[in-house]
Amino acid sequence: MATETMTAQELTDLRLGTLDTAVTDWETMSKRLKTLSTGEGGGVNAKRLQTEANAADWNGVNATVTKSFVTKAAVEFQDVAGQATSILGILRDASAAFKKHKADLRTVIDDVAKRNIYINAKGGAVASVPSGAAAGDGDIPTPSDEELAVAERRVKRVLWEASETDRIAARALRALAKNKHDFTGDGPGGLKEADDRQGRADADYWAKKVKESDPGEWSDKDVERFNEMLINQRDNPGFGERFATTLGAEGTLQFWRDLAAPPGGAVEGERAKVQDNLSMTLATASHSDSPAKENWKRDVIAAGDKPFPIQNLPMGPNGFQVMSSLMGKGKFDDAFLNDYGTALVKHEREFPGDPKVAWRDTANLNYPPTDEPNDPFAGFMEGLGHNPEASLEFFNDSVKADGKDLDNWDYLVAKSDDAREWPVGEDGKPLGHDALGHALESATIGVPHDSDATPPKHSAGSAELVNRIVSEFGKNSDRLDESPMNDSFGNITAEYMRDVQDGMNGDREIKTYGSNANLGDLPRGQLKDFIAHVGKDPDAYGAIINSQQAVTTELVNEGYHDKAKYAEFSEEIANRITPGAEIAGIMAESRTQAVYDDKIAADAEFNESLATTDKWAGRAIDMGLSRFPVAGDAAGMIIEDIRGAVVEHYTRDSSEQAGQDRSDFLEEQRSKSADAMYDATYQAAIESGTDPENARSQADSAAREVRVGYGMGRQRAGS
Repeated sequence: MATETMTAQELTDLRLGTLDTAVTDWETMSKRLKTLSTGEGGGVNAKRLQTEANAADWNGVNATVTKSFVTKAAVEFQDVAGQATSILGILRDASAAFKKHKADLRTVIDDVAKRNIYINAKGGAVASVPSGAAAGDGDIPTPSDEELAVAERRVKRVLWEASETDRIAARALRALAKNKHDFTGDGPGGLKEADDRQGRADADYWAKKVKESDPGEWSDKDVERFNEMLINQRDNPGFGERFATTLGAEGTLQFWRDLAAPPGGAVEGERAKVQDNLSMTLATASHSDSPAKENWKRDVIAAGDKPFPIQNLPMGPNGFQVMSSLMGKGKFDDAFLNDYGTALVKHEREFPGDPKVAWRDTANLNYPPTDEPNDPFAGFMEGLGHNPEASLEFFNDSVKADGKDLDNWDYLVAKSDDAREWPVGEDGKPLGHDALGHALESATIGVPHDSDATPPKHSAGSAELVNRIVSEFGKNSDRLDESPMNDSFGNITAEYMRDVQDGMNGDREIKTYGSNANLGDLPRGQLKDFIAHVGKDPDAYGAIINSQQAVTTELVNEGYHDKAKYAEFSEEIANRITPGAEIAGIMAESRTQAVYDDKIAADAEFNESLATTDKWAGRAIDMGLSRFPVAGDAAGMIIEDIRGAVVEHYTRDSSEQAGQDRSDFLEEQRSKSADAMYDATYQAAIESGTDPENARSQADSAAREVRVGYGMGRQRAGS
């Protein structure tokens, strides 16, 4: 991608009339030159003169000088016609691309404006909510930090793509015009071919530099130049494949080993960026199925147990450690990830002696640098965290090592005699468990763990994996105490909130988003124990509370719009509210345990999480829109109401003046949970045509049900 991107103002103001005129002019010029070159349309032409000159029986000076001149001139005409065709193709593609970029930016600007977000001249997203006086009586919601961040990322993506078009087109045109006195007929036919050629040229240049120099001794300027090139080419398959296959598998690994950890040790600066960009480059290239790239992938795996020393030293990190350090970014090919993971598991399980010895090398392959061992499973898990399909397949697969088949789940996740012992850091926590959580998150949710994309409906395989996660950690809940995986488990719980509430609702079915995780089939208490321990993490707490409030509100709305189906409607509403109320009680108890008892987090962290994880409120509503009575702007208003309710009812003033003891805080949360559901029920009743008096009565009943369910949840979390 381009190192310098356009601004939103520059793209918006871009006038394409002159470019379109140039396209028209070059179409005319190209046709004329083609006629002169090949004779299309009749008339005298260079090709005919060349043919006649070659056929003529010339003698003396004519046989050499004149004939040579005629044939060379004919070739020049063909070259100039070819160059004109290339220029036309580049200009035509650039015009079409810029029109699309402008339209895409306008779509984003108009879309986010509906959420009261303004895109400024540089492409930043800011809240655009009028003051109280200007707003009048209208209740205009303020966009959340998460909404602003998502809007800004969407704009940034469009600006990057526009800048890429500009960079590729400019470089291609400069190359065609570099010689004032010569033409080349071998130009690219358009932007796509130009991008591929530029990538291959850059790959050749840098692969040669790697081979002819010591990357460990590159200057800061060299590293900066290499990184700028990677930013431009990391999404270019032509570059990635050419660079990797030219160096070869072992050459690629040795290159990063030398650059990342030169003789003097890790060097701060551009290398951290190089690691991310090189990872994305190799991920892009891994999707090639050319024979050369297939050989590269096989050779990388084969080099897994090979040491990669520096300056002829006898020891060094092995291939698995080096390659895994380059898997943190980008989506690697499914088959490569699973073949690599199988080889990695097999190597560790068959390693003679303590497996920890296999990864004892501490050469700084990761940035920012640490003195921790290079556990290749951590980087590999990050690779799975960006490829949901490969991740789900891997956790459902098994590896045969030392003559014994063992599920990857049992080896890497479950608590058993055969399970892997993950290396721990100075804080005593497993070093790779954050990455393991990311892998499980992508496998269950169906999109990369750090993606803004809308997840697909839950497959049978992903739902079954959620069941295994809840079962494993629900019956071994001590494993969740301050676990680095808790934030991921919170996201999984939020994504599967309908399944969670269905699992807590007995025989009363709650429709799920795709396949059901069947959490109600687990032994009694596992689901609630899982939620209770995960909820001690502030990020997990925020995700769960936002999703719970949204799903419960949606269930109440669904109930009112299907009111005629139920003989005892109040009982139906109570059934829909109870599981959400229990979850609210569990979360309140978990939060107080974290703040008051375990002292592992502060109220301020929980308050902040409620705002930063509010995307789960919108996500939960999006899942049910096919059954929800409203859509579009109306659904957006409901989502904003839910977000507002969560912040209002679950945020606590943590100042000293507002200090409370444990029991007071829990009772306050109980009342606020009831108030939140009172508001949701009353609003749903009014919208369904219920008169205000009966709406208040039904809302009071719902609030009472929340207080009962909240108490049940607290008992479970505190037991």
